[in-house]
Amino acid sequence: MSDEEHQFESKADAGASKTYPQQAGTIRKNGYIVIKARPCKVVEVSTSKTGKHGHAKCHFVAIDIFTGKKLEDIVPSSHNCDVPHVNRTDYQLIDISEDGFVSLLTENGSTKDDLRLPTDENLLTQIKDGFAEGKDLVVSVMSAMGEEQICALKDIGPK
Repeated sequence: MSDEEHQFESKADAGASKTYPQQAGTIRKNGYIVIKARPCKVVEVSTSKTGKHGHAKCHFVAIDIFTGKKLEDIVPSSHNCDVPHVNRTDYQLIDISEDGFVSLLTENGSTKDDLRLPTDENLLTQIKDGFAEGKDLVVSVMSAMGEEQICALKDIGPK
């Protein structure tokens, strides 16, 4: 054989897949779907009858769960669509830094410092005002396809 060394660099991550396949005809309103490589929540589904070429088609109207943009897609109902793995996790808010990052307390007692404040103005003011008043705040973080964003806030009382 050869006596030279080979090194391979893997570009793939070892974790679970970011999406899973699901038949288009089984995806319902309030479910999730990937449209244009973005994780979305389905707000409307309509199915057309089988046409001349034999496939019923599903028309999806969905909202991007991170940007709030409306996206649409039409897929034959017998085909598979990508569905994102969407997780919601609650963390206690410890601190808000000057540059807009938040420090969150995880369940195992360590801190998570890689999240920015949300872009939604209403939620942003609720978090800042509640933190300024010294309240104990718990934020819900939604994660899908390698992205994370604060999506909700709970007030668990004063410190």
